[in-house]
Amino acid sequence: MSRSSKNSSKNGVKSKAIDKPFKESIVRKAKKIVTDYRIILERNERLGFIGSSVEIPTVFADAKTPEKCYKSVQEALMVAVATMIECGQRPPQPASMGLRTEQVNVRLTAEEKLLFANAAMNLGFKGISDFIRSTALNNVLSSR
Repeated sequence: MSRSSKNSSKNGVKSKAIDKPFKESIVRKAKKIVTDYRIILERNERLGFIGSSVEIPTVFADAKTPEKCYKSVQEALMVAVATMIECGQRPPQPASMGLRTEQVNVRLTAEEKLLFANAAMNLGFKGISDFIRSTALNNVLSSR
């Protein structure tokens, strides 16, 4: 497995393309991680299908059929995860590993609920619960 990166310069200076294979141990580890990633496919009039994952939504692939798109997304994710591993970064765990089974209840005033709902929407969260969880976790983790 190899990755490529082609860089061009407006001033005519050529740069070398990166085309070096990953170590086989990194490829195996990346494939194992990606196997459990949740892949989402969407129909696209021009491209056929576009796919991405819940865990790394900025990695995309497309293909004419759902099967080919799924395989392309897995390949792109494997390269992304292998690159993260090679760079000493920790790739995201599969979403299924972080199942939330515990619940807490918080009472809010109508004004607080509206404030949270607006903040959640403006910041791109799915809802108030995701906003509160993310904000609280960020606060706790940053104070360590």
